[in-house]
Amino acid sequence: MSASFRQLSALAWRESRTARRRLLLYMSSISLGVAALVAIDSFAANVTGSVTAQSRTLLGGDVTWSSRQKYPAVIDSLIDSLNRQGTPTARLTTFASMGSVPGKLGTRLVQVRAVSGNYPFYGVVTTEPADRWKELQGGARTLVDPSVLIALDARVGDSLTLGYGRFEIVGVLTSVPGDPGIEAIIGPRVFIPARYIPETQLLGFGSRATYETVFRLPDKVVPAKWLAPFRPRLEAQRVRPRTVDETESDLTNAIERLSDFLGIVGLIALLLGGIGVASGVNAFITRKIDTVAVLRCVGATSRQVLYIYTAQAAVMGVLGAAIGAVLGVAIQFLLPFAIKDFIPVDVTTTLEPRVLAIGLGIGLWVALVFALRPLLGLRHISPLQALRRDVDASVLRMRWRDWPRLLVNVALVGSVVAFALSRAGRSGPRRAIALSAGIAVAMLALWVSATVMSYAARKGLRRRWPYVVRQGVANLYRPANQTKAVVLALGFGAFLISTVYLLQVNQLRQLDASVENSRGNLLFFDVQDDQAKGLDSLFRAMGQTVLQRAPIVTMRIASINGTPNAELAKDTSRQSWTLRREYRSTFRDSLVHSEKIVRGRWFKPPRAGLVPAATDTGEVSLEIDLAKQLSVSLNDIIVWNVQGVPIPTRVTSFREVEWARFEPNFFAVLSPASVAAAPRNWVFLANVQGTNAVARLQRAAVDRFPNVSSIDLTLILQTVGKVVRKVSVAIRFLAVFSLAMGVPVLFSAVAATRRERVREGVLLKTLGATRRQIGRILLAEYALLGLLGSLTGMVLSFGGTWALAHWMFETPYRPAWQAALMIALLMTAVTVTIGLLSGRDVFRETAMEALRQ
Repeated sequence: MSASFRQLSALAWRESRTARRRLLLYMSSISLGVAALVAIDSFAANVTGSVTAQSRTLLGGDVTWSSRQKYPAVIDSLIDSLNRQGTPTARLTTFASMGSVPGKLGTRLVQVRAVSGNYPFYGVVTTEPADRWKELQGGARTLVDPSVLIALDARVGDSLTLGYGRFEIVGVLTSVPGDPGIEAIIGPRVFIPARYIPETQLLGFGSRATYETVFRLPDKVVPAKWLAPFRPRLEAQRVRPRTVDETESDLTNAIERLSDFLGIVGLIALLLGGIGVASGVNAFITRKIDTVAVLRCVGATSRQVLYIYTAQAAVMGVLGAAIGAVLGVAIQFLLPFAIKDFIPVDVTTTLEPRVLAIGLGIGLWVALVFALRPLLGLRHISPLQALRRDVDASVLRMRWRDWPRLLVNVALVGSVVAFALSRAGRSGPRRAIALSAGIAVAMLALWVSATVMSYAARKGLRRRWPYVVRQGVANLYRPANQTKAVVLALGFGAFLISTVYLLQVNQLRQLDASVENSRGNLLFFDVQDDQAKGLDSLFRAMGQTVLQRAPIVTMRIASINGTPNAELAKDTSRQSWTLRREYRSTFRDSLVHSEKIVRGRWFKPPRAGLVPAATDTGEVSLEIDLAKQLSVSLNDIIVWNVQGVPIPTRVTSFREVEWARFEPNFFAVLSPASVAAAPRNWVFLANVQGTNAVARLQRAAVDRFPNVSSIDLTLILQTVGKVVRKVSVAIRFLAVFSLAMGVPVLFSAVAATRRERVREGVLLKTLGATRRQIGRILLAEYALLGLLGSLTGMVLSFGGTWALAHWMFETPYRPAWQAALMIALLMTAVTVTIGLLSGRDVFRETAMEALRQ
């Protein structure tokens, strides 16, 4: 039989008429995987494009200089010089304050942004009423976030008190460049003219503020080149420069990391879909054994037969991938609404042809490489098969020296590694190899468990068991059994679903534990030293309890073991941020509930009557992770710069700190004798009881000490709760997505042995078995398969969740057995349901019809 390419294609099309729906169902196993990749990559490309387009708007200019302290005189002079030379500059000072409205009880912690008249250079601030931004600089005026009016029961035209200053509310902010989204829930923004900062009297000693200068450069000037000559002077004065390109890079890197992480879910979805394709195509060609034998009888070569059915699989694979691409595009357009509070740009959603092409290409490749493995078995069907109807699908089984199939296996493994490398990002081959190895271990574990189950079923079968149970168990090891196919598909799906869900449970448990262990609900900060006693007396007068008073001393690292900070910064073994930052440290003679010593000893008690000399070496306890990043050991000497005074300390212990607790925690705790005379301010943690007591105490504190800020920690908990709910919805979506993805895969795995099952069912009915007995046999078989696959996947998910919690999230891990068992039972129920649904042909087929075939 000699046929052209066109003739073979026409024959493939005609021959597929009776099986297109079934083959498309098998190929749809990859649709959800393609949908995940297209949605994730398209959305990441949209966000990256939006960041690029709005990067100047996010920064407010082309270059910014920022500092946690007031600029030194040399930096102020440099800025004035650049201004005179024609480089426009704008000033922005950000600090926290308690806002209140005269005559109203409420108070609210707000984020004050004091701006100069020409801020921002890029982007537009919109207000309600319109155009009120232009009026802001006209006097002691303010524009506020809408939540400020709600919290303070205020309206436009009222006066807002900030510290010792009063400002008229002239409008409400509706859109600000670089909108922080969910950040504004904790500290809503309040804009005031920069020249009114002194009237608030809020920037006293120890007050936290960020001082920022924004520059606008000519269009053809490259920000990095313009900034280069100034960097050494700025870094020497601890002023942080930043260009629009750096802002863009940081945001796009964060998006890419998230995309890579979610892409792993899509990758695993594709692999699970590939297993479904392989199982489904195996079922498809099992039905086609007789047809292929007839084609061989009329002269078709094994190569021509392989082309016919590979062409069918390719066309259906394209359709399956196309369905996934369309679904991915739909998800892409919904994603901006789901995470708009977490990204600082307005995302413009557009189709990404490149991403669509890649998704379709990957989907088609996965469909073909997984389909080719069973399709290659068609080469072994001889013309004699048309007469030998008693021969089953064993002719399709792989032979060890079948080189084409071995090459397909190599291509399959290489594809997994290649896909993993494409998702490895900056972590490189190590992460890709680890991911590939993890997938291989999971597959091997599932295969081993299926093999052991078949062996155990053969050896453990007992005659005293009921007949339907014996028959169901025997189905696990009989010829052409589906144990391995179903366990691989089900177990891998259960592994993915359980890992995603259990990780969420573990993270929420950590949050709940942190909330339960937190003792206070009201935090006061920026309390000056001479105000501490007065605030203490206010607590007592209102019958409330102060849980913790912590003195705050600002300091920087001057040297370690005699090496100056500037030289330490050149040492790549130390994290640079640990040397640059300003530490807000404390001193005390005892540990608090949120920390424990892991190495070394606590401070020695001072000798009675002994006054320490100025040259004595004090003691310091460091948080363990900070010590690692500083490359500091016990007994090392750290000299701190405290307001220009060098304070030498010896490292005597390392502490483990529970940062998640809503309590004051510190990187460095010094012995009281070390910094007893240093300037300080205070932070108070209180447990305030009673209805409206928090609001009354905050109001009383603001009236007496306008510069003191406070925050109701229940507000933080509510904000965290909103974030967690959004994340939980996303996690549950992934879990439901994984479950939906597993359904067509299971259908494909079960369909692989349909032919043998129908024969067996008809034989049993011929011998007198009732429909109920056959149903119970199927129930016993699929219940065992479901339990094995889901329980194996559950056990594997414990390892996967531990690895993610330990290496990625760096949190303790406790397995959620109850949730895992519920997922396992759900997956078992799904397996039983699919098995019984797929067994309908067994019930419908009559003995006469089977004999006629």
